[in-house]
Amino acid sequence: MILCRILTERMRCVLKQFFPYMKKYLVPTILAPLFIIGEVILEIQIPLLMSKIVDIGIKNMDMNFVINTGVRMVLFAALALVCGALSARFSAVAGMGFGSEVRRGVFNKMQDFSFANIDRFSTASLVTRLTNDITHVQHAYMMIIRTLVRSPFMLVGAIIMASRINSKLVLVFLLAVPVLGISLALIAKTAFKRFGHMLKKLDGINASIQENLIGVRVVKAFVRAVFEKEKFKISNDDLMNFSIRAEKVVLLNSPIMQLTMYTTIISIMWFGGNMVVTGTMETGALISFISYISQILMSLMMISMMMVMVVLSRASIVRISEILSEKPDISDEYADESLTVADGSVEFKNVSFKYSGSDSLVLEGINLKINSGETVGIIGPTGSSKSTLVQLIARLYDVTDGEVLVGGRNVKDYKIKTLRNAVSMVLQKNVLFTGTIKENLKWGDTFASDAEIEKAAKNASAHDFVTSFPDGYDTVLGQGGVNVSGGQKQRLSIARALIKKPKIIILDDSTSAVDTHTDAKIRAALKEDLKGTTTIIIAQRITSVCDCDKIIVLDDGKVDGIGSHEELLKTNEIYQEVYNSQQKGVE
Repeated sequence: MILCRILTERMRCVLKQFFPYMKKYLVPTILAPLFIIGEVILEIQIPLLMSKIVDIGIKNMDMNFVINTGVRMVLFAALALVCGALSARFSAVAGMGFGSEVRRGVFNKMQDFSFANIDRFSTASLVTRLTNDITHVQHAYMMIIRTLVRSPFMLVGAIIMASRINSKLVLVFLLAVPVLGISLALIAKTAFKRFGHMLKKLDGINASIQENLIGVRVVKAFVRAVFEKEKFKISNDDLMNFSIRAEKVVLLNSPIMQLTMYTTIISIMWFGGNMVVTGTMETGALISFISYISQILMSLMMISMMMVMVVLSRASIVRISEILSEKPDISDEYADESLTVADGSVEFKNVSFKYSGSDSLVLEGINLKINSGETVGIIGPTGSSKSTLVQLIARLYDVTDGEVLVGGRNVKDYKIKTLRNAVSMVLQKNVLFTGTIKENLKWGDTFASDAEIEKAAKNASAHDFVTSFPDGYDTVLGQGGVNVSGGQKQRLSIARALIKKPKIIILDDSTSAVDTHTDAKIRAALKEDLKGTTTIIIAQRITSVCDCDKIIVLDDGKVDGIGSHEELLKTNEIYQEVYNSQQKGVE
């Protein structure tokens, strides 16, 4: 009953969410079981032919009958081998193709996630689901289109053939069925929960590895390798212990099956042997009957193995389904495709925002208006939600209350691609990708010419250090730009944003790793190059924003003051404190 429920739930899940990924490989998915059926039909004929050789050919000393029947056996075996090989090939193509399509579908779905969606899943968990879980489902799919067809067909066919030989001996086998059914049901029920816990622990160990590799420089700088080793040991031991707990249950499957199988065979040999002695059964018939019983029991063993795989893959299917069924928080389904961003004006109307799963607002009652072409600075204490504010402009998050207008229209009216193509962001955490410097800069514009790339690099004060490399703009960057400094990484990120030629450019503390002289050069170049472009600069240094048309002071998610540098020095306490502390540092 429990096994049927597991299979039903799995099939329902497959039909609803996974069938679209099977369509491309539907032909090999159909051909694999067809060839398996052919293999089964051929295999179940062989024991019958063998019994005829013993009971007719050898008993009557008819060598022609023995040879002719033997040739038929060899022919059937050869054809069964061909059918099995073709089935294996088609099931491999179907399984690998299905896994590839699911992996592509999950990855594409993740690309549509908003920051809020990604926040709900840890990065390590997403990686595990995209790799380990899909591999489990892929293997289960291959096993199902072969074993799920072969084993039941072999089971039914062998039972029919065995019943034709001796219906009384079949009763011995039927007594073993309830034992196997109850055992498999208990194993499946317990194993599913344990495998679910094991996969969560796998997420944990992936998170530990990822965090360590990303922060390896910090680990080494603070000599925390011993601590990290201990932390990894805890995660690794947890995974090992939960894996052992899950496997302990599954391991019971094999001995139970073996015990049942050999007990059944011994019982049949005992009762069948007595029948042969009393003359109620032929010797060849007993031999073929034992062959059929072996086929039946082997089919049951394969079904039990498949059920273990289904139990493991079911836990993975649930995790994959969570990704596929996750509805992106940000959607442009009803947006106007023809609508374009008219200009770089930005307006916040009574905007409040809180992160998913949080009860407290990080932005509250924000009312701001930024005119197109203005240069605006945003400053405030750490944790005042400066970055969160600007991320609402490009709809990296959606507001909780109020509305954000860009170009005079609500950001939700635009197609996401249209909006984000008009907004260029240099995020607080700069990310470069594996590839050449030129390839990274072309993220801003795939069709940018060498002259445009060079101009953007000059405006970002990156041209000089790029040309100092032996390969210049063809210099290959390591993963995350590990072979350039923090300041160089920031300047390349600014150049990448400039190549986009946006209507709005947001620099989120993007010059924190460069000296004040270079910072001033970049701002001067941007002022010249970005005429007509709305520029929003988030900074900790007063010198980075003092020349802006207006400066916004944020404190605890609220606007504390708006004005020019001179006006804020007279009227705003927070601005005064920041300015005075930085002036003391200069003195």
